[in-house]
Amino acid sequence: MPPRLAQENRFTTHDGVELFYRHWPATTPRRGAILLFHRGHEHSGRMAHLVDELDLPDFDFFAWDARGHGRSPGPRGYSPGLDFTVRDVQTFVDHLGAAHGLDPRDVAVVAQSVGAVAVAAWVHDYAPPIRCQVLAAPAFKVKLYVPLARPGLRLLQALRGNFYVQSYVKARFLTQDAERQADYDRDPLISRAISSNILLELYDVAERVVADAAAMVTPTQLLLSGRDWVVHPGPQHDFFARLGSPIKEKHVFSDFFHDTLGERDRQPAIAQVRRFIVERFALSPAVTNLADADRRGASFDEAQALAAPLPLLSPRGLYWAATRAALRFGACLSAGLRLGQTTGFDSGSTLDYIYRNVATGWGPLGRLIDRNYLNAIGWRGIRERKRHLEELLRRALARLAEEGRPAHILDVAAGHGRYVLDALPSVPRRPRSIRLRDYSPINVAAGRTLLAERGCTDIGSFEQGDAFDRKSLAALSPQANVGIVSGLYELFPDNARVRESLAGLAEAIEPGGYLIYTGQPWHPQLELIARALTSHRDGVAWVMRRRSQAELDQLVAAAGFEKLEQRIDRWGIFTVSLARRRPGS
Repeated sequence: MPPRLAQENRFTTHDGVELFYRHWPATTPRRGAILLFHRGHEHSGRMAHLVDELDLPDFDFFAWDARGHGRSPGPRGYSPGLDFTVRDVQTFVDHLGAAHGLDPRDVAVVAQSVGAVAVAAWVHDYAPPIRCQVLAAPAFKVKLYVPLARPGLRLLQALRGNFYVQSYVKARFLTQDAERQADYDRDPLISRAISSNILLELYDVAERVVADAAAMVTPTQLLLSGRDWVVHPGPQHDFFARLGSPIKEKHVFSDFFHDTLGERDRQPAIAQVRRFIVERFALSPAVTNLADADRRGASFDEAQALAAPLPLLSPRGLYWAATRAALRFGACLSAGLRLGQTTGFDSGSTLDYIYRNVATGWGPLGRLIDRNYLNAIGWRGIRERKRHLEELLRRALARLAEEGRPAHILDVAAGHGRYVLDALPSVPRRPRSIRLRDYSPINVAAGRTLLAERGCTDIGSFEQGDAFDRKSLAALSPQANVGIVSGLYELFPDNARVRESLAGLAEAIEPGGYLIYTGQPWHPQLELIARALTSHRDGVAWVMRRRSQAELDQLVAAAGFEKLEQRIDRWGIFTVSLARRRPGS
């Protein structure tokens, strides 16, 4: 059979960059599609051999050149951040759906090394409903060989800004295939440089994905090389052990170097990939039901451990007691800490203070403490969430304007309503009505004041209401066509209440209307929050159960909504998603 020929195309990313990709159309009626993601320094042409070697004529194949690689633009080995690359994966899949009619449920992903880390982060953060993923030699921890290399790189980057690191890896350490070694050495599209920000972020993202692999329920095949000179094997095995998917398999090829799918005797690895993909497509897409994740599983166990009191005289008990005392002292000087101690660190008043991001306190020391508080990674993520929420609100309003429908906005847990009102000046058409609700009388009063300050009392109202009261939501009239629930479900671990709230929102939003919802699949300071911060709910400890994006999306889909878009901050903490209510749901 003659080799399949590639078509050359480009797609535009979210920030306007045009990335190059190759497309090998199926030679028989299409059954699905396989997406290929190359390792660092390389490009799509280095994976082209897999199209014929996998021998799947009823599949389209697609392979991109990541930004800064191959025939895609940008400085070699550079991306503004690894989060940009991960979002590029989502944009690529969106483009393939629009341009080639691909349903993500008919997509399998095959990724190598750095590409495998980007894909794993995408699967974790965006929870795409793809059929399966194959990760070959994922670069969860690159071997730098130089002692203290990572701290040194971080210090150097802090002192001089971004710079480039030249790869030490020679072709003979990647593969024992002489032909591929020669091709690597003479290929002008291969670049040995990698940006320092990407190298450092690769470690950070990989550590997060490995630590929280239990949140990933996509069927996964892991291919590892036993003589890998480039990456450490330990995190790869940890990742597999923690994977939440009930469908997972691991294969270690003892004599392989790092280029697992490009080794000299790669046929056994290729055969495993082919078998896995064929088996997954012989069955309906596998879906792991996460409805009871609030009662069993990794996130439930984690929340239970955080809620358990520590022995007061234990080292950890003493540490957190000292931390709480330090926060109480800081509250004497810092306005933000004092507000958190008074109203709860998860209150609408606290969030409004975080949004404003102005350090306030008693004297220079108080303002310094307050600035340090405002710069905590969780609060930085909250401000990113606000920016993403405003962006998706504008997109929902733009969609309604294109459809010729006046906008009726409903926010069921608005806090002070700042993010809604901040988004309005740049929308294409002023909403017909804005109904803001919150459970707290303090928030309602502050929100009404803000409505008046923004000159929105002619179209806006602020009322007290319970976002978990399905009947009160269903009774709202007129129906909204943009519903918002932000920063609420993250605070409540049980799914029954979330289901009730979403059911009420489904009745409050007209068919074809939009829902914007937020999630928190990850947080690096969960123990600090649980051991040292208090909630607005009667001053109790603020213990959060992380709800994975897959779990949250399932709850939203069960209420009759179809997810359209998603945003996530660079640290992987907070997500904002836009969904549409399905007609007839």
